Amino acid sequence: MARARMLLVEDDAALAELLVWHFKREDFEITHTPDGEEALLLAKEATPDIVLLDWMVEGLSGIEVCRRLRRMPETANVPIIMLTARGEEEDRVRGLETGADDYVTKPFSPRELVARVGAVLRRVRPALAGEQLTYADIEMDTVGHKVRRSGDVIPLGPTEFRLLKHFLEHPGWVFSRERLLDAVWGHDSDIESRTVDVHIRRLRKAINDGGRADIIRTVRSAGYALDSGA
Repeated sequence: MARARMLLVEDDAALAELLVWHFKREDFEITHTPDGEEALLLAKEATPDIVLLDWMVEGLSGIEVCRRLRRMPETANVPIIMLTARGEEEDRVRGLETGADDYVTKPFSPRELVARVGAVLRRVRPALAGEQLTYADIEMDTVGHKVRRSGDVIPLGPTEFRLLKHFLEHPGWVFSRERLLDAVWGHDSDIESRTVDVHIRRLRKAINDGGRADIIRTVRSAGYALDSGA
């Protein structure tokens, strides 16, 4: 199962600790901050799969953080669930109109919140719900380490497999070389960014064998994306 990355923006230390415990138990990878400004920096450095955002946090307000996340290309499509003690309909509408995907009023059950997060992720990122990743005519078995295209087995090296897996988990997203290095090779890697180009070429050669359409799109001055319209 792909591990979901969560950005938790909550300035109530006790509540944050409780939520971290519950979501780690569900195998989420969690980054927590009580500060709105820092949340934007963290989201830009490493794009989360989902954001849990309190309405009232330190620095920028939650509503402003939500608005700016929606303007950032890295997080424009990342689901955002707002947490708040405000229960009035006008406040809920304002949050949703700003770009939030869901709205949870305090006090709430952590178990219910876990379920709602899971439901949102299954809707927007089905890859996080299972061990089979698919896009267009490509299928990946993440447990058996097998890739097929149009039913034919595609042999891939370990790096190309990880690279394709990352693309399959984020179809349509454009990733710079630096972000791919972080995601596929790790933050501590000393590998040069041009190495990404080498592995992209190898991946393309493997999955496009036999004259198949190239579904890895090169975006000039930006990076690469998995795009069936490429």
